[in-house]
Amino acid sequence: MSPSPARPGRAPAGDHVPRLSDAWVALTGLSAVFLFEMLDNSVLNVALPTIGRGLASSTTGLQWVSGAYSVAFGGLMLLFGAVADRFGRRRVMLAGLVLLAVSSLATAAVTSTGQLVAVRVLMGVAAAMTTPGSMALAFRLFDDEAVRVRALTVISTAGLVGLAVGPTVGGFVLAVAPWQVLLLADVPVAVLAIVGIRLGVARDEPTGLRRAPVDVVGALLGTATVAGTLVTPTLLVTSGAASPWGWAALALAVACAVAFVARERTARHPLVDLHLLGRPLVSSGLAFKAASGLAVAGLSYLVTLQLQFAWGWPPALAAVGTLPQVVVLLAGGRVVGPFVQRVGLGRAAGISAASVVSGLVVFGTLSRHGYVWVLVALVLVAAGMRVVGVVAGASVLTGLPADRTSLGAAVVDTAGELSGGAAVAAAGTIVAAFVTGSITTTTWSTARLAVLQDALTVAGLALAALAAVLVVVGVLRSRSAGPVPTPPQPQPQPQPQAQTCSTDTSEETTHA
Repeated sequence: MSPSPARPGRAPAGDHVPRLSDAWVALTGLSAVFLFEMLDNSVLNVALPTIGRGLASSTTGLQWVSGAYSVAFGGLMLLFGAVADRFGRRRVMLAGLVLLAVSSLATAAVTSTGQLVAVRVLMGVAAAMTTPGSMALAFRLFDDEAVRVRALTVISTAGLVGLAVGPTVGGFVLAVAPWQVLLLADVPVAVLAIVGIRLGVARDEPTGLRRAPVDVVGALLGTATVAGTLVTPTLLVTSGAASPWGWAALALAVACAVAFVARERTARHPLVDLHLLGRPLVSSGLAFKAASGLAVAGLSYLVTLQLQFAWGWPPALAAVGTLPQVVVLLAGGRVVGPFVQRVGLGRAAGISAASVVSGLVVFGTLSRHGYVWVLVALVLVAAGMRVVGVVAGASVLTGLPADRTSLGAAVVDTAGELSGGAAVAAAGTIVAAFVTGSITTTTWSTARLAVLQDALTVAGLALAALAAVLVVVGVLRSRSAGPVPTPPQPQPQPQPQAQTCSTDTSEETTHA
């Protein structure tokens, strides 16, 4: 296929540009998409106590201000990933960005917790439409694995800047402005993404899209499974173990999960090809991504409770307390590429995921003894997240055929969001089980604070144990791939090629 003409900075449709600078407009728009996802989560976490007091939220209601977004995002990404592979990744992303801008503007009219939860659901839908495409389009722009890692690093850097700067900026904004201002910041980010994608990303070529119909039944079952998984812990605590509602939700989630697997195994055009997910590169990358998502979301939630409730820090001071995380995330970008080239995708993901788990262990066991241990936990998690966010996605997309890139990216993000939502749900459930009444109560007795600290310890160690199991699974699956030499290149390359762990790389090149 001959290259189509394109102005500087625009990625031509159906082709692979050789350098990052040739696609700077496209990468700017795609980076803005990822910036929204990470900035939104980090800003919301630091604002939760203020939101709870302003809207008189219960502990459960405050938990679902955060959890509703994860349910919608995690539950719908597979559907929208499949839709994007069939109807156009660019088209679906632009529609999602418009929905994001509109739903973010609606935050200004929110007056109750229920209304805010509804807005968060809409924002989760918008994120499900946009986020997977940023990784898929960036991956498809480049043939060379080393350049792919650099492109994904650029995009993840924008998102991690939002994750790192969000709490700091959010804390200072809350000191001078209402909390609604923080969520309204998503509007200019959405506008930047729309401009960058419209100008920098060409329309999808019809030959690069899938023709198979979307598995709507599988999508509904998958969404129900995710929603049931996240709702069940909350219902069991708020309604009590004797209540039938929690157990009914658990039974429904299990039934939907079984039905989803059965559907995907027998459907002529399954939403998710389970055989592809069983490939070593794919399954190991998903396990590492899930471990990272669980640890990052869980630690962020627990640190907010530790600093602002257990220790009574104001939002601005709590924001300053997260600055070490900012430094690690921003300074770590330059080491990702060389580190991956030195140790390989599989080992890089395993080492970085283990670092993230270690941060949770430090928080759970030592955070009650002073801020220095919170600092150590933040640094360990940030260092691990800086690497695993890139290499886990690269592993999964390398192990999939080229016409499944949007769905593959959606699977990666679903693993991260589902584990992150589960972490917040589990941590919130443990805290609610330990601490009676609302945690937004302004007066805390010594005994009540001791109970809260015990709850934070139990929650931190429980999440660390779950994340450790996922890391072990990822390591075992990565080792099962076995060492495979780097495929020969058709033309000499000026830079060394990063060695891969699977022959799926050659399959990706063939489809591309």
